[in-house]
Amino acid sequence: MIAVGAGQALLLVAEPGRPHERAVAEYPQVASRHLREEILELHVPHYRIGAMSARRPPIVGRYTAEEVELATRNHGMPLEALRYDVTPAGLHYLLIHFDIPPSDAGWSLGIGGLVERPFSLSLAELRSEASLTIRATLECAGNGRGQISPRYPSVPWLEEGVSTAEWTGVPLARLLQRARLRDGVKEIVFHGADRGFDHGVEHDFARSLPLHAAVTVP
Repeated sequence: MIAVGAGQALLLVAEPGRPHERAVAEYPQVASRHLREEILELHVPHYRIGAMSARRPPIVGRYTAEEVELATRNHGMPLEALRYDVTPAGLHYLLIHFDIPPSDAGWSLGIGGLVERPFSLSLAELRSEASLTIRATLECAGNGRGQISPRYPSVPWLEEGVSTAEWTGVPLARLLQRARLRDGVKEIVFHGADRGFDHGVEHDFARSLPLHAAVTVP
């Protein structure tokens, strides 16, 4: 597993699915509409906020306290920024699931789990490695969540959870080659330094990639 964070970051082989037991809605009969025409409309140069009500269905159900709290600490990209190939600085969407870790805690990247050569790199060591810059568009997996029924109570995105930026860093595939993955590895799991509670269980934030995607050099 790869874990990035204050202290140590790790890389494992599995990630439990996120349960949807907390999904809530008062009017489940109202379904969301994600027509291709509606999506394309966002990319026209004269997009206007006032046109929203004509395009999307009504918001379904009351927002939970958790949704409101997340909405106040995160922000989406203003859709007017779609006119730019690269989202301007400060307008990239922001999503924080758990507590923000301290910035002076001694960051490191550790690679362990099903590997022959586990190792750890300090932030300075990681920065000294040969890097690569790529332009990539990110979209939150929950983009549009605020329009569906029932919905999982997280950030109630409408369509603004997407942005494009140029990212510079060390290719993951190169580090995995150095660690020498063992036979049987299926997933590469990333554990962050941010911790929080989900369903009453405290844990680090984690996401995973299938092996074939992790070992592909951009």
